[in-house]
Amino acid sequence: MPVLEGLWGPDLGMRDSGLGVCPDEAPRSPVWGPLRTPPVTCGGLSLALELPALIRQLRAAWRARRGGPRGSERSQGSSWVEAEEEEEVEEVKEDLESRTAHLEADGRLNTGHAGVLLAGRRGSYPLIDLRILKTSAQQGGVESGTRRKVKRLLSFQRYCHDSRLLRGLVPCAPGSLHFLDDDYLGQAAHMLSKVGTWNFDIFLFDRLTNGNSLVTLMCHLFNVYDLVHHFQLDMVKLHRFLGMVQEDYHSHNPYHNAVHAADVTQAMYCYLKEPRLAEQLSPLDVFLGLMAAAAHDVDHPGVNQPFLIKTKHHLASLYQNTSVLESHHWRSTVGMLRESGLLSHLPADMSQDIEQQLGSLILATDISRQNEFLLTFREHLDNQDLDLQLASHRHFILQIALKCADVCNPCRVWELSRQWSERVCEEFYRQGDLERQFDLEISPLCNQQADSVPAVQIGFISYIAEPLFEEWQRFTEPSALSRTMLGHLHKNKACWSSRRCAPSSPGTRTDSPDEEPGPEAGDEEGEDTP
Repeated sequence: MPVLEGLWGPDLGMRDSGLGVCPDEAPRSPVWGPLRTPPVTCGGLSLALELPALIRQLRAAWRARRGGPRGSERSQGSSWVEAEEEEEVEEVKEDLESRTAHLEADGRLNTGHAGVLLAGRRGSYPLIDLRILKTSAQQGGVESGTRRKVKRLLSFQRYCHDSRLLRGLVPCAPGSLHFLDDDYLGQAAHMLSKVGTWNFDIFLFDRLTNGNSLVTLMCHLFNVYDLVHHFQLDMVKLHRFLGMVQEDYHSHNPYHNAVHAADVTQAMYCYLKEPRLAEQLSPLDVFLGLMAAAAHDVDHPGVNQPFLIKTKHHLASLYQNTSVLESHHWRSTVGMLRESGLLSHLPADMSQDIEQQLGSLILATDISRQNEFLLTFREHLDNQDLDLQLASHRHFILQIALKCADVCNPCRVWELSRQWSERVCEEFYRQGDLERQFDLEISPLCNQQADSVPAVQIGFISYIAEPLFEEWQRFTEPSALSRTMLGHLHKNKACWSSRRCAPSSPGTRTDSPDEEPGPEAGDEEGEDTP
């Protein structure tokens, strides 16, 4: 196999990544016979059932939700089928009642407002359930009495994950892409031909792919780099893994969702194409860069680390209040890699090395470590001692590239940058509303009455994005893309400054749909480079 023919030389064994012990072994998927399928579940219903049984179970679930079949729809000659269906309906009803009773009996907050979080949600999952966050001794027995069928037990979504079908909320599976009109598929394919341009509209691409932008983009990029052949990947396992990653992003989050992951992946692809970097990268480097970009925020709950710490969430205790979310993203990714079996054909030491390097990349996105990486990057550039022939130096540049991709929104054209800015501030404001609702101290940047979108963006650009991209431009010597990004960043900052001075209420939208585009209109139209 190509992956075993000299790829894993001594210099590629990244054993000095500074990470802790390898994640605990997850149960491996069994080997399925030629006539069986893996036990995929949807809404708590096993899709490994034979088709007639599955149809009966789906029909029973639907009728239980609708209150039972209508009298006019009953057939005189199918009483034995109806009797069987009625039994299944009763079982489904009992299961739903037991789940509801369990959550209401043991999961209540002392404040009595937890139900508001479930009632006011817009997506498939609750905004953030404080029953999860207020984990304490009194909730120690909550999970023991339930029948959970989700393997990723640390997921924020596990409390509602297995009952979505019974609530009529069928998740958007990667396979739904095939139900799109041919014109939409053609437009998506046309966009993929320009995926290396900096003005790539990820929002439009997500609509054209019916919400499957991350899976579609990753499959395309894996084909571009021929990673499937090089690593001898099973396409079924690859698609299953990517589908699990995309599904574990919370669609109700305004910012930290699968579209953000796809946007970061597209930016990472642009950075991997930088001339100084592209000629030095190995297939393993590309594989790690794309995988880390796609999964770097998986299962993000829509709140930040300080919120998890002050609500005494169990993940904060598990990771000792250090890189809590990033550690969870990494461990969730490792769990999905093992559950899907994507790397199961590789030797154990190789797959473990990939897991560790993925962890090193994802942990680098912790914003609290920004100065640490920036100072090291600046020191390397000042000393001119970066040697991309060394695996450790290439890995460090991948960390910097992922950090740049993660915070590149101010470097996009105005129409895209403005949308991302409003989305991230909306997520901040939701956290602030949640903290206010439960009498918690409101976190910085989360007070909608005091922190306006322009003020938040100007501070972020000045202290986070601008210093990082100035050093990235030095590294690229500079490239056309880095000049374009800094040009957009400076104009976007000026645009936010002008809106900050304009009379407007804090926390409101900065542009109306009919307003003219921002500073990139006109002279920047053709500046983006492939």
